[in-house]
Amino acid sequence: MNPLYLIVPFAPLVGAILAGFFGKQIGRTGAHTVTIAGVAVSLIASILVFMDVMEGNTFNGTLYEWAVVGTLVFEVGFLIDTLTATMMLVVTSVSLMVHIYTIGYMEEDDGYQRFFSYISLFTFSMLMLVMSNNFLQLFFGWEAVGLVSYLLIGFWYTKPTAIYANLKAFLVNRVGDFGFILGIGLIMASAGSMNYTEVFAQADNLAGQTMPGTDWPLLAVACICLFIGAMGKSAQFPLHVWLPDSMEGPTPISALIHAATMVTAGIFMVSRMSPLFELSDIALNFVLVIGSITALFMGFLGIIQNDIKRVVAYSTLSQLGYMTVALGASAYPVAIFHLMTHAFFKALLFLGAGSVIIGMHHDQDIRHMGGLWKYMPITWLTSLLGSLALIGTPFFSGFYSKDSIIEAVHFSNLPAADFAYFAVVAGVFITAFYSFRMYFLVFHGKERFHDIQHHGDHGHDDHDSHAHHGPVQPHESRWVVTLPLILLAIPSVIIGYIAVEPMLHGTFFEGVITINPEHGAMAGLSSIFHGAAAMGVHSLQTAPFWLALAGVVAAAVCYLWVPAIPAAFMKALKPVHTLLDNKYYMDKFNEVVFAGGARGLGEALWKFGDRMLIDGLLVNGSAKLVGLISGVVRFAQSGFIYHYAFAMILGVLAMIITFITLK
Repeated sequence: MNPLYLIVPFAPLVGAILAGFFGKQIGRTGAHTVTIAGVAVSLIASILVFMDVMEGNTFNGTLYEWAVVGTLVFEVGFLIDTLTATMMLVVTSVSLMVHIYTIGYMEEDDGYQRFFSYISLFTFSMLMLVMSNNFLQLFFGWEAVGLVSYLLIGFWYTKPTAIYANLKAFLVNRVGDFGFILGIGLIMASAGSMNYTEVFAQADNLAGQTMPGTDWPLLAVACICLFIGAMGKSAQFPLHVWLPDSMEGPTPISALIHAATMVTAGIFMVSRMSPLFELSDIALNFVLVIGSITALFMGFLGIIQNDIKRVVAYSTLSQLGYMTVALGASAYPVAIFHLMTHAFFKALLFLGAGSVIIGMHHDQDIRHMGGLWKYMPITWLTSLLGSLALIGTPFFSGFYSKDSIIEAVHFSNLPAADFAYFAVVAGVFITAFYSFRMYFLVFHGKERFHDIQHHGDHGHDDHDSHAHHGPVQPHESRWVVTLPLILLAIPSVIIGYIAVEPMLHGTFFEGVITINPEHGAMAGLSSIFHGAAAMGVHSLQTAPFWLALAGVVAAAVCYLWVPAIPAAFMKALKPVHTLLDNKYYMDKFNEVVFAGGARGLGEALWKFGDRMLIDGLLVNGSAKLVGLISGVVRFAQSGFIYHYAFAMILGVLAMIITFITLK
């Protein structure tokens, strides 16, 4: 086994341990040095592994055998192929940028060393997830990233909103994980193995089986259960509710967890499970519908947000919906391609938002900004590039992946494809509108921050010594903040042009991702592809380009030229605005139905189970029974010796009579 395979995940783990356990001894500089060095080593090793894989050297083997139960083997192992190598590069490169950025963003936070330890531990967990060759290790990485995200979202643990957000994220993900472990259990029980290769070899056999006692296809149920896990981790409707609230955590983790890595774990998992999903049209239709709803309806919510991080958060939800739609259309390479391009430009937008927050002395309300391009030129330019990539501007990275998703859905022959096509096409206009609404309100137009008396009540709250009193004077961020923006802007512009042909129309994923010939999305895409340049030129004649342009123009009209229009729309469509402002009442529904139901069940269990059964019958009842018995027995305890002697004589007599009778 190549020793680089061990270096990739364990270098960040070493940094996390040093910063976490010895943070006080090594200090702030030592903490960020060891963690950044660990992730940098991991990135270099990932690049070397990627180059090795491109030469045809793959690996699938056991690292450590944990337990053997009959024929079932529980092990830690690595599967290194083009899909894994791509994910390793994405995770480590974005993580390194976030680590560097954190030096500037968290420089005066009391939990500096702890934060670096957490984000490095998260990087280790995500790498173990994507490098796994079996369901046991996949589940370990799956739960580990969930645990670390809980710690990071609630990093400022004295803020009630942060505690609420991390608890909400944890509980919602538990719902998804329950489905995930059911799916793993079904596959393990049916295939008799947890190793990917061994399970995939039995895929055709599994496709012919049904659930015991029913006529439900086993593979459909197992794949839907696995996808429910992805719905939680990748924030798909209706398990999306945790992600916007998770913006209560520091901005660097918004970029790391909620743009590039954790939320894409579900997309990666379904792509890895393509040999199973391809044998169940029921599961694929389910995936397609869920992705379409998320892509379209989460985009609507981004239009009315005023917190800069929440706008980007709802954008993430919508783009995750696009990736899920690609999965449902059997265009797994396109989903991974969009995962990669999205990781760079969305991390750029999150970190750009963080730079704006620093420059605005931690005010996150875009209504308090405007005209920042003069004060923050690097943040302005990189945010513009990120926004252009997000809306699918021709020749930018997001264009190649997003346009490929739309075309793939167009070529899909599944029943749900018509609704999905409408959703992803309509989503183009919505994405452009909310993206440039934020861009124009933040960087252009009237400077609205002169009249704002800011008291440091956003973002860092009481944990940040940047709290500012009086009018805000924006300023560009330090180089440790702007350098990652510049480095992320480069792939946000060029990576799509470079990678579209080999990843989608070459042999990059050959033998790694399985596609049923009956599902013609990828074949249809290849039939109309004539090169990256031609694809960009041709897009100027297509509906998505003009819809994106219309979205940008509409945003400019509403928020630069005629600002009275949004207020008039809000007044005329007040019920719609109320619905969007309350996020489709999903939180209220969950609170009443699930939390309320759980509360009612808990109260019933407390009254009847705890008070009546346990306290009343078992505890107090047993005490009363003992008291009753002792009350009867005490009459025999007279204290006179002759009473006891007489009782002994009666006892001996009874024994003699019994003995004689039995004999």
